[in-house]
Amino acid sequence: MKTNSHGELDRISGAGLLIALGIIYGDIGTSPLYVMKAIAGERTISEALILGGLSCIIWTLTLQTTLKYVVLTLRADNNGEGGIFSLYALVRRYKTWLYVPAIIGGASLLADGIITPPISVSSAVEGLQLIYPDIETVPIVIGILVALFALQALGTNVVGFTFGPLMFIWFAMLLVIGLFWAGQYPSVIKALNPMYAYELLAHYPGGYWLLGAVFLCTTGAEALYSDLGHCGRGNIRVSWAFVKTALIVNYLGQSAWLLSQKQGQVITGNPFYGLMPQWFLLPSIIIATVAAVIASQALISGSFTLVAEAIRLNFWPKVRLNFPSNNRGQLYVSSVNWLLMLGCIGIVLYFRESSNMEAAYGLAITVTMLATTILLSFYLYAHLWRRYRLLVLGFLMVYLAIEGSFLVANLDKFPHGGYVSLIIGALLLVIMYVWRRANQIKARLTEFVKIEDYIGLLKDLSDDTSIPKYATHLVFMTNARQEDEIETKTIYSIFQKRPKRADIYWFVHVETTDDPYTQSYKVDTIVKNDLYKVTFFLGFRVEQRINLFFRRVIEDMVRNKEVDITSRYESLKSNNVIGDFRFVVLERFLSFENELPRDERMIMQLYFWIKGFTTTEDKWFGLDTSSVKVEKVPLVIRSAMSVNLKRISEAEVPIRWDQDRDTPLPASVGTEAH
Repeated sequence: MKTNSHGELDRISGAGLLIALGIIYGDIGTSPLYVMKAIAGERTISEALILGGLSCIIWTLTLQTTLKYVVLTLRADNNGEGGIFSLYALVRRYKTWLYVPAIIGGASLLADGIITPPISVSSAVEGLQLIYPDIETVPIVIGILVALFALQALGTNVVGFTFGPLMFIWFAMLLVIGLFWAGQYPSVIKALNPMYAYELLAHYPGGYWLLGAVFLCTTGAEALYSDLGHCGRGNIRVSWAFVKTALIVNYLGQSAWLLSQKQGQVITGNPFYGLMPQWFLLPSIIIATVAAVIASQALISGSFTLVAEAIRLNFWPKVRLNFPSNNRGQLYVSSVNWLLMLGCIGIVLYFRESSNMEAAYGLAITVTMLATTILLSFYLYAHLWRRYRLLVLGFLMVYLAIEGSFLVANLDKFPHGGYVSLIIGALLLVIMYVWRRANQIKARLTEFVKIEDYIGLLKDLSDDTSIPKYATHLVFMTNARQEDEIETKTIYSIFQKRPKRADIYWFVHVETTDDPYTQSYKVDTIVKNDLYKVTFFLGFRVEQRINLFFRRVIEDMVRNKEVDITSRYESLKSNNVIGDFRFVVLERFLSFENELPRDERMIMQLYFWIKGFTTTEDKWFGLDTSSVKVEKVPLVIRSAMSVNLKRISEAEVPIRWDQDRDTPLPASVGTEAH
């Protein structure tokens, strides 16, 4: 389900509500599996701890998830799409430095995608130990994760239809079980009073650091925004009312169960499964595991979309994107899929248990939320509240304080496993920074020339029958954004590297737009039936199938009698045979003839090293490889220093040594003779 207009975006339907339940609430919806366990685990049970922790959860879900994301952030739609990169595309024109929070947030969100599946699935599967105490859960968790990642290549179009009903069953179970226990101890409703949260943070020993555990209840909030385009704002807001109610009621039930235990006792088990009657324990474990798998699926799909957006915004290497179905939202990125799988298996093997994973979980997503707050503040000021600067400033200060507090509390996890998420996020951030910086260096120092200066030379080359014809139609992919310019490397390729004679020359440029689903083009006729430039305007979520798009352009131009594509060979022209098309893609490599500043040299070396593992330019553009010529051209960023070579006479030749005979060479013997 994709939404574009604001009317469709706010439309509410039964199917839309069910899809929203199945797609976007997996992460936040499975948080009852581990949040109260993280707060109360291995601590002495007391009313101050339980009611204070519960109050923190309720107000975190209200201020962070509901107010910030559901009420405010969902308003920042980019033609119906959401997510941190969509938000960045909306505001990047205002400040150039806004790419910094964008890539920090994106890297942190990807890092979170490696930790969420293991902790969700582990928390669910570990319930089996209540029935079979000696069971080893690690192989089961790894088996589930491997199967999940292996199925990604098939697409989730069919499976997706079952997600909604299954998640409805999950939330209904949370609601019913929570209501039962909350009814046994109705005093837990006192936690709605924020004073209990204040008392925990201010007076309970080590209470402030419990915010790191509390924060786990809202880690899936970013998914509400990221999946805006899949479900629509109206469906998300209405379904969230049901989801939030189910979550809070279940937290009330878990708190009631904890308070029903002996005061002063240390709880080592999972309060979530403590709510379950013995006869329902196994079914609840199965339902929880299914919900955890759905949560993992949502994170994996979200990671694919995030990487695809990052590629089009020049934040990520060009890797192969696959579309396993005709559904616009279906996307599969093989390289990301297997890297995520290896990362998830590594997390499971390293931490073994979900209680250990809690230390690594939450730290990365806090950084993403801070980045979203910064970008959202610019959006609110530019698009909604321009006349109310103090209101925007107030929003920024309040949420920097809230999320800054969560970040500081989560830093307490650093030595206990939090460093894992930061290391992963930092590696991803380096890749994003290197890719963007390298593209800036290339763009800044790429030389362009005016096409009009070479029109005569191109026509002469076309008419020069002494040169074998390279193709009837020769198509160059170009980075030149101005319609009257072309790179010097392209001119070099046509005239000098090997003269490429053609009847018609085409220059094709792809421009990525801030609108996620733009698909348009314009044609500049430089010389009719001789020279054309085609510019495609494609949104950052559009697959770059240039072969297909270019064919459509040619069909339109022929229909409008703008070009004659018939072969110029007499025997073929008389029979109206269409001329051949050949694409040329210039692939750059780092030339040895460079003297770069140390930082730029390091950036470019990293860039080309990473590029060696990525998709080639022709495959990235979706070109038919049978008609593509990939030419490697040196990227000479800065000319080497002038070389002072001096020509000398024979008498000035220095003494040379024969390394084989260990004797000096006669003065008359040249190097060539040796």
